[in-house]
Amino acid sequence: MRLAASLLVLTSLVAMPLAPAAAQSASPEQHVSLDLNALQPSEGGCRLTFVVANNLATPVDRAAFEMALFDKAGVVDRLTVLDFKSLPAGKTKVSRFDLKGVDCANVSRVLINDATECTGAGTAPDACLAALRTQSTSGISFGR
Repeated sequence: MRLAASLLVLTSLVAMPLAPAAAQSASPEQHVSLDLNALQPSEGGCRLTFVVANNLATPVDRAAFEMALFDKAGVVDRLTVLDFKSLPAGKTKVSRFDLKGVDCANVSRVLINDATECTGAGTAPDACLAALRTQSTSGISFGR
């Protein structure tokens, strides 16, 4: 009986430190959200506006994503890398990118092909892509 009680206490002590870590890694709040907010004609091209929020526990010093733009026929029109620069933890910001030679009216879909840059204290190289949540309030299909 005493051996069973000792094993129960020992098991509880070993498992206790693991529970908070497991809960943190599974937390739905730990993500980077990227919203394709608008596409607007700009001088000589198309301006893409994104709302990005870093809901990770650590800042991201630099985040850049390779994006594929599809035309109305579903054909890849262009691959481009968009650099969102620094993403402070707990901060939401707006980023705009002017893409020369792109006709906004012909863009049907934007696909995140890869994370080309993701650096920062405590940030794993694939963290930006693994923790990414996308949405579009622009009316254009957007995601991974």
